[in-house]
Amino acid sequence: MSDDSEREYCLIDATRPSLAEGPPYAECVQCRKPTEYPDSYKGITLCPVCEWQEAQRTACSG
Repeated sequence: MSDDSEREYCLIDATRPSLAEGPPYAECVQCRKPTEYPDSYKGITLCPVCEWQEAQRTACSG
């Protein structure tokens, strides 16, 4: 499937910040572990584990 066809039925706007090239990294808002995002990013950041868990909770079941 192409990215365009996936966007047709996904109702969540999942814009993501660009990944950091190196430290300092932003803290995960749930577990406080380092994320893949730069410390300068303003907004909600999740570490890879919490991001995956959030995706599982909000995934479409249909």
